[in-house]
Amino acid sequence: MFRIMSFNLLCWGEGHRNYKHRIPLVCQIIREAKPSSFGVQEAHIDWMNALRENLPEYDFVGVGRDDGKEEGEFSAVFYLRDEFTASDSGNFWISETPDVPSKGWDSACIRIATYVKLTHKESGKEYIHFNTHLDHVGRIAQINGAKMIQEKAASFGGVPVVCTGDFNVLQGSDCYETMISANMGDARMMAPDSDECYTFHGFRPDEIQHIIDFVFVDKATVRPVNFKVINKLIDGEFYSDHHAVYADIELI
Repeated sequence: MFRIMSFNLLCWGEGHRNYKHRIPLVCQIIREAKPSSFGVQEAHIDWMNALRENLPEYDFVGVGRDDGKEEGEFSAVFYLRDEFTASDSGNFWISETPDVPSKGWDSACIRIATYVKLTHKESGKEYIHFNTHLDHVGRIAQINGAKMIQEKAASFGGVPVVCTGDFNVLQGSDCYETMISANMGDARMMAPDSDECYTFHGFRPDEIQHIIDFVFVDKATVRPVNFKVINKLIDGEFYSDHHAVYADIELI
């Protein structure tokens, strides 16, 4: 069984919620959950350096979305380096020109998707982990982003696929329905042991409770066993303005 996590870190934050103060909290959440692989959103290069320094058991693939190197937010995928080997990794931009840093359709920001093919060293089992952060404004860009991920996932010819991300849409939206219209399903809805908690709260959970962070899986090759939202404070503090989520999966 493998644990797949999605985690919007919040790139900056103000005052005591500045990212520098939240680094230990974020790393604690990840260490306690110990995902096999996890996708991050809103991870600028300082976040990436902090994760590398504090979580040496993980390696990653991914680039900054603004220049394809280190500028802008990463949608990186981290994986346990002692348990997996990585191959066939890549990135594509959610735009009409996916091979170069670019803003597409009605998107407000440059958006990127990252993927990596992981092989479990002990069992030889393989899966591909996609991760993205879709636009918060552009409805067309959201839908087309979902289509691009679906098409790229299908190109791997039946290798099990998981996709994590902050999709910036609710269940039932056009983008969400696009993601589950073909071979993919929502692990939250598929898992027999699931969680109904919201994922985005903006530090105001009494006022804001949205489900916009997802783990999608290939219905033919991946069986979610459980799905969990990590709804907790650490020493009375929020670790991000999103709750991290994870699904424990079996490969069929």
